[in-house]
Amino acid sequence: MKLLPTEMCLTGKWLLKDGRVVADEVCVRIEGLTRNHLRELGHDASGWDALFVDQNDGRLSQLVSPESGLHGGGAPQLRHLASAQAKEKYGSIVPGSD
Repeated sequence: MKLLPTEMCLTGKWLLKDGRVVADEVCVRIEGLTRNHLRELGHDASGWDALFVDQNDGRLSQLVSPESGLHGGGAPQLRHLASAQAKEKYGSIVPGSD
């Protein structure tokens, strides 16, 4: 499934199931979107946050780990990022930032 225009932020969660930590359905969806639908443009200076562009509408989204204190950075979050914010954070990798 593609990223819907109304979806501004998808936040995954890690769940404890049968004594193991597993990704919820939102984590699985984020992984599918970033692998199959969105195109990665690059990372910020920290190397942790990644910027993606929706190949259908040009919308920018960033993949972050809001619980960075957890192992592996915690569950993922994919959130819309306005072009001006993207240029400020990601610089020249943003389309049209010449």
